[in-house]
Amino acid sequence: MTELDAEDGKLVTLARSARARIGAPEGAAVRDGDGRTYAAATVALPNLSLTALQGAVAQAVAAGASKLEAAVVVTEGSLVDGAGLAAVRDLSADAPLYVADPSGAVMGSA
Repeated sequence: MTELDAEDGKLVTLARSARARIGAPEGAAVRDGDGRTYAAATVALPNLSLTALQGAVAQAVAAGASKLEAAVVVTEGSLVDGAGLAAVRDLSADAPLYVADPSGAVMGSA
């Protein structure tokens, strides 16, 4: 299990809350270069599908972010989806991306 600093720990809390709020398969949170945070859950509508990470990154970009400091995905799975990972990497090639289980325990990074 990976230990996170306090700021990254807050991202886990935000991602867990986003996931739990609607019972989504995944929740995600990102922190931009200015320290602002954004959280989202998986969206699966007939005409719109977004991974949780895509949703959180989209919120950050819509707010004017051009860089991410860190990202977290809370999931029952063990891997980050490719589309979500690509969205994070579009803004930051080196931002840490942590994967946590629904209890908030960090299982690793991507």
